[in-house]
Amino acid sequence: MTTLPAASPEALATSQALCGRISQAVAEAGGWIPFSHYMELALYAPGMGYYAAGSSKLGESGDFITAPELTPLFGQSLARQLAELLPQMAGAVYEFGAGTGKLAIDVLAELEALGCLPQKYVILDLSPDLVERQRDNIRAALPHLAGRVEWADRLPDSIDGIVIGNELLDAMPCEMVFRDENRQLRQRGVTIRDGALAYEDRDFADARLAELAAQLVPDIPRYETEISLANRGFIATVAGALTRGAILMIDYGHAASEYYHPERSMGTLLGHYRHHTVQDPFYLPGLMDLTCHVDFSAVAQSGIDAGLDLIGYTSQAQFLVNCGLVDRLQSLDANDVKSYLPVAKAAQRLLSPQEMGETFKAMGFGKGVSIDWLGFARGDRCYTL
Repeated sequence: MTTLPAASPEALATSQALCGRISQAVAEAGGWIPFSHYMELALYAPGMGYYAAGSSKLGESGDFITAPELTPLFGQSLARQLAELLPQMAGAVYEFGAGTGKLAIDVLAELEALGCLPQKYVILDLSPDLVERQRDNIRAALPHLAGRVEWADRLPDSIDGIVIGNELLDAMPCEMVFRDENRQLRQRGVTIRDGALAYEDRDFADARLAELAAQLVPDIPRYETEISLANRGFIATVAGALTRGAILMIDYGHAASEYYHPERSMGTLLGHYRHHTVQDPFYLPGLMDLTCHVDFSAVAQSGIDAGLDLIGYTSQAQFLVNCGLVDRLQSLDANDVKSYLPVAKAAQRLLSPQEMGETFKAMGFGKGVSIDWLGFARGDRCYTL
């Protein structure tokens, strides 16, 4: 492994405290917890988890960079899709997991330019640290629009509007399963071995997970993968609250046939620490982000089962092109090299198949709104799900 940047003494103390909390949870559960429980604690344990403590997470000084942090072109393109939909509903936008608030800033600024501001823009985020950064950044960038932005810590009982999530589903705790050398399927969890966190496989405690694993996991020896019950539950819950409107999710992932391909035998779970990829999920818990790719076939089926219209599914590149990103880039002055080149470079990262363009996908659901969306006008891939 490449030598990773050292953590500060304060950060290490937080990680050690979280390890103690996880060890306590393992002991209280009889010596083993599902991986999803470990991931939930590592990311969201109050005051200690990755998203619940005060470390810098996004941008050059953090652990990873999201599309909105790269360039305003991402939010501006997304805003064009929202502008098409907002007049068909009550005019509210709900963003889950808003990061630094950069996407909200770019979306609101573009919607204002398009004359299509929402009545309110509601941010739902589990990170107290990020909520404070969002407030400060939005007030600084859009002081005249800050009054339209609200924060909530739970899903409203009723939604008449647009729900958006960029890199949201990948951060939800996933279950891990493993087919051993004898082709027996088992649930992978976490125990304490020799004083350290470690994997341990056991028989399934959840009948639904066992059923899904039997359906999805290839019948080959030594195959490790993830199944997200949380993703399925989230889409079902939001669908249940949606009286009219739309859901738009953008994240990295695959259709099930690719996700559970026999050659993908090591799964997709990864850690992100200071712009390094880490394979060990037990490295500095609380200081490292943990993610797994999204099974978009499961997300689609969950929405359909909950009564939603599946509007479209396509690559991030195709979605952004459909929403006018290239047109916006071409409208800039290419002769102003100092200003143009950074924007063009960021756009290439968003669109290139070797970067984010193909790995990231966009999926849209609707209820009581038009099924013809700008973002899925060309290149729809629902047939692959």
